[in-house]
Amino acid sequence: MNSSVLLRLMVMLVQLWPCSLSTQNSSAQNTVQSFTPVRRVKRSWLWEPLFVTEEQISPDPVYIGQLKSDLDKQDGNLKYILTGEGAGSFFVIDELNGKIYVTQKLDREKKPFYTLRAQAINRSTNLPVEPESEFIIKVRDVNDNEPQFLDGPYMATVPEMSPEGTSVTQVTATDADDPSYGNSARLLYSLLEGQPYFSVEPKTGVIRMAPQMDRETKEQYLVIIQAKDMVGQPGALSATATVTINLSDVNDNPPEFQQRLYYMSVSEEAPVGTTVGKVFAEDRDIGDNAAMDYFIEADSSGVFDIITNNETQEGIILLKKRVDYERQRRYSIQVKAVNRYIDERFLKEELFEDTTIVKINVEDADEPPVFTLENYMMEIVEGAMNGALVGLVTARDPDDDGSPVRYSIVHSTHLKRLFSINEHNGAIITTEPLDREVASWHNITVTATETRNPEKISEANVYVQVLDVNDNVPEFPKNYETFICENTVSGQLIQSISAVDQDDSAEGHHFFFSLAQEDANSSHFTVKDNQDNTAGIFTRKSGFSRQEQFFFYLPILIQDNGTPPLTSTNTLTVTVCDCDTEVNTFYCRYGAFMYSLGLSTEALVAVFACILIFLVFFLAIVTIRQQQQKKPPFSEKMEDFRENIVSYDDEGGGEEDTEAFDISALRTRTVMRTHKPRKKVASEIQSLYRQSLQVGPDSAIFRQFISEKLEEANTDPSVPPYDSLQTYAFEGTGSLAGSLSSLGSNTSDMDQSYDYLADWGPHFKQLAGMYSSHRTVGD
Repeated sequence: MNSSVLLRLMVMLVQLWPCSLSTQNSSAQNTVQSFTPVRRVKRSWLWEPLFVTEEQISPDPVYIGQLKSDLDKQDGNLKYILTGEGAGSFFVIDELNGKIYVTQKLDREKKPFYTLRAQAINRSTNLPVEPESEFIIKVRDVNDNEPQFLDGPYMATVPEMSPEGTSVTQVTATDADDPSYGNSARLLYSLLEGQPYFSVEPKTGVIRMAPQMDRETKEQYLVIIQAKDMVGQPGALSATATVTINLSDVNDNPPEFQQRLYYMSVSEEAPVGTTVGKVFAEDRDIGDNAAMDYFIEADSSGVFDIITNNETQEGIILLKKRVDYERQRRYSIQVKAVNRYIDERFLKEELFEDTTIVKINVEDADEPPVFTLENYMMEIVEGAMNGALVGLVTARDPDDDGSPVRYSIVHSTHLKRLFSINEHNGAIITTEPLDREVASWHNITVTATETRNPEKISEANVYVQVLDVNDNVPEFPKNYETFICENTVSGQLIQSISAVDQDDSAEGHHFFFSLAQEDANSSHFTVKDNQDNTAGIFTRKSGFSRQEQFFFYLPILIQDNGTPPLTSTNTLTVTVCDCDTEVNTFYCRYGAFMYSLGLSTEALVAVFACILIFLVFFLAIVTIRQQQQKKPPFSEKMEDFRENIVSYDDEGGGEEDTEAFDISALRTRTVMRTHKPRKKVASEIQSLYRQSLQVGPDSAIFRQFISEKLEEANTDPSVPPYDSLQTYAFEGTGSLAGSLSSLGSNTSDMDQSYDYLADWGPHFKQLAGMYSSHRTVGD
């Protein structure tokens, strides 16, 4: 053995051995203690862990192991120290002998192990005699935690009629105990409530269903699942969870009519689309599984139809055709209800449909007259005489009493002039001849009214076609403009013509063209019929002279193929133009226009020249007058004409100007036009102030002054008119506050010293001299 100091750890294993499976939780006090000494001979060795059972409750510290050094001679010279996790709180060590104790109850679920460090030091030198050693104390688990369902309560849904053993859902419980030690965390599931409809797998917690579970019988189930630890052995801890299981619907029920026979009625006056009644087939399924469609069977008449109300799942029977009490008074139809969405799994068991019988009675009503036809088609040739028969309409009262009927026409004022109807027999006649070219069709509305009940009225449409007769002659489709040059040669095509006819020909129009035989121009032109409803106009000679004849008028005969055929004469005007080969239509029209006026070209030029001269003269006069109107009056004195403004060209001389305007001239009775020498400034101001206190705007002085100025302005043409005269020297005498001027104050400038003005520089020399001289004079 080498000289190093060895530390010996006496380990006490506190193990909890159950005497039986039923006494494991209560055997904490019946423990078997054993000592396992472990020596550490090298620094690289690790101490085997110490064990302590959790949840141990004891009033005194529990001994769990001992640290002992080979150098400990039992003389108290060594001191044992314990550091690390829980040292001093959960774990303490005896400094003299190195025994370790646990002082508090431990919980493995909070902390499963503790890492500590031990050391032995010399009390005298306070130096370690052994290197610090690390060891672990593990907390051994006991079954002190019950299982928990962290996700509960549970909700699950499974289709009804699912096969046996169908998985509904899975529940899972957790246990905080140590799964690696014992059976404390091994769980077993069982079913407390929910039999015989459901079962649970003990180890996995998977819930499965029993067969043939019908939602229509019971829709919701409450299942209670229990989880036990210790594999369900006695003394195990347990927990429960609630599982709510809903059965979802499948289409496993067919529709069923609660009534096997329905009675309904409908009035013969009811229009098409009227609701006759409703039928309802009940389906115990819900949602789309209860959706159904209704059909009508065994109804050869086709009078009724049925539709489905998707919200209420009712079948609505509608009137598809009008019913007539006098013709058929009762109907019997068979209605079938069929599920819209069928689950083929249940189709082999039964048909998902049902039928019922619906009997419908027709109620009698006072019906309006009924026409033999809803629309009448009639024909009449155009130009027929007044009173010509167009056709007959017939209506009758369908009721048994057979009320007489009165006919009338309901239409516009225009049609009233063309047609009338016999109110007793329904004969329609014309009131004036009809023209197909104006209107080829006429639409008439005829009413039939019961004489016994005028409120019962029915209508029918009468369409009258006006047949064509050949009463319109053919004519040119437009006004042809034909021009030829003077040097046109013989046989030259100068115009192609056609024709139109307002009549309607069943075989198609065919026109024949020719030149009237009595035409004087027949030696100059000829017409060639192209046999296609067109013709060409050709020249029969060469050379034409405008001087001899300006226009040629050709009478063209056009005949149609109607019965009888009609012929018309249309005049074609040919204009001779002053040209060689190509015709300039503009100049040719211009020459024709002048020729029609009887004016020569020279005369027309003279007329245009006169008109142009007149326009120039007229524009010159207008321009001169506008310039005169824009020129302002008194232009030569415009610079002197002002209103309420007096302008002065003299800016003044500043401080050196001692000849200011004498305002006292405005106070005199007469106008002073002569220049007066200026008075002293100070004495003049005081004089004006005293005069302003003596007179006012209403005094005779001011009135006379205004009169004189007015007279002067009226007699002197060089003086501009004065609209108003402003006087600014008068301050007024009626103010309660008195004058604000310093001229009338008790303190005058005589009592003040103005010597300081001399110190202001040469610019104020004149002002300083005036006030210093004024004081000298005053003195």
